Amino acid sequence: MARFYTIIVFWIAVICAQAQELEYKMEFGAMTGTGFYMGDANLNGFYKNNTATSALMARYNLNPRMALKFDLGFGKIKGNAAKEANKFPADANIKSEFNNSLYELGCQYEANFFGYGVGGGFKGHKRFSPYIQFGLGFAVCNKELAMSIPFGFGVKYKVKPRVNVGIDWSMRFAMSDKLDGIEDPYKIQSGFLKNKDSYCWTMVYVSYDLFPKYRKCNND
Repeated sequence: MARFYTIIVFWIAVICAQAQELEYKMEFGAMTGTGFYMGDANLNGFYKNNTATSALMARYNLNPRMALKFDLGFGKIKGNAAKEANKFPADANIKSEFNNSLYELGCQYEANFFGYGVGGGFKGHKRFSPYIQFGLGFAVCNKELAMSIPFGFGVKYKVKPRVNVGIDWSMRFAMSDKLDGIEDPYKIQSGFLKNKDSYCWTMVYVSYDLFPKYRKCNND
C-alpha cells in the first residue's frame, strides 16, 4: 500500500510540473501610463508636458526568447510653442498651444534577454526578463495619418503561470512633421527622421496567457 501511494504522489508531481512549465501562444492585456511629445515645440525636454496614455495589447509568443506584440493605443500630443526658448519666424503662422489626441496601431518585435516562462529545469526558463523591442506602427493625430517606428525596452515578470506584469518604454518616431500642427517652420529640408515629430510612451501592463502549446510525445 505504501508503494501504491508513493507512485500516486510521484505521478501527481510529474503532472503538476508539466502544468507549471506549459507554454502559451498568446497574451492579452491592458497598458496604462504616461507620454510626452518631442518636436518643434519641444526639442529636447524629456517628460515635458506629460499626458495620460493607455492601450490594449496582444502578444504572440514565438518562443521563450522572442515575441510579437500588437497594441492599439491612445494618447495625446501637448505643448505650447510660445513657452519655448527657440523663436519661430514671424511668417511661420504658428498655432502656439496645442493638445491633440493620438491613436496608434502598432506591432513590435521583442527579444528577451532570458528564456521567459515558469519552471527552470533543463530549459532554464526565468520568471523575469528584460527585453528590447522595435517595430512599425500607424498613428492618427491632428487629422494626419503617419507611419511610426517604435524602439525601446522593458521588463516582464510572470506573477503566476498565466499572469504577467511589466514596464514598457518606447520612443516612437513619426514619419510626419504635422502631428503638433507646426509644420517645418524654418523651411529646412526634411530627411528620413530629420525634422519629424516623435512621442514617447512609458507604461505598465498586466496580461493573461491563453492558448497553451501542446506538444507531441517523443518516442524513442
